[in-house]
Amino acid sequence: MPDAQVLAIPGSLRKGSFNRSLLVAAQDLAPSGMRIEVFEGLREIPPYDQDVQDQGAPGPVRAFNESIKAADGLIIASPEYNYSVPGVLKNAIDWASRGKPSVLEGKPVGLIGASPGNFGTVRAQLAWRQVFLFTNSPVMLRPELLVFGAADRFSKSGELTDNDTRKFLREYLAAFADWIALHSRRPAPVS
Repeated sequence: MPDAQVLAIPGSLRKGSFNRSLLVAAQDLAPSGMRIEVFEGLREIPPYDQDVQDQGAPGPVRAFNESIKAADGLIIASPEYNYSVPGVLKNAIDWASRGKPSVLEGKPVGLIGASPGNFGTVRAQLAWRQVFLFTNSPVMLRPELLVFGAADRFSKSGELTDNDTRKFLREYLAAFADWIALHSRRPAPVS
């Protein structure tokens, strides 16, 4: 089977985001046969507007949708804002959910998150599960990766330095590779 192509989407626009840093670490810790690309165009996606969609999706939205379409799976690294998801990422997912079928239809999704607080994005991940239930995107439920106390797990330059978190991320990515294979749209290899 060809390498699994994963689109990793950070839910924060901040350059020093723990969630962006978590995805950079995921690129380094990915199992053999998995390639992770971090999506960097979230800031360019305009607010969802049905009138704009009716005239044709803007270029940044088309690029986002094409990136999702080309990927075998998505990893969302989401912070938690006010017990829920960040609006900028929810907006992007709202754009991607449009279309018949949507580019999210049947797309395997992994949810991870890092937070300086004690709950490690648990509420945001629950909220994302509900969103992806609607888009018919199979979300991997276990293992979970909820990085709490993130300020103590990353260096000032954003490197994931906590060995336990690195181990859990490596295990998560191996499980996600299996999840993608389970839900793969690609034909099985010919024996």
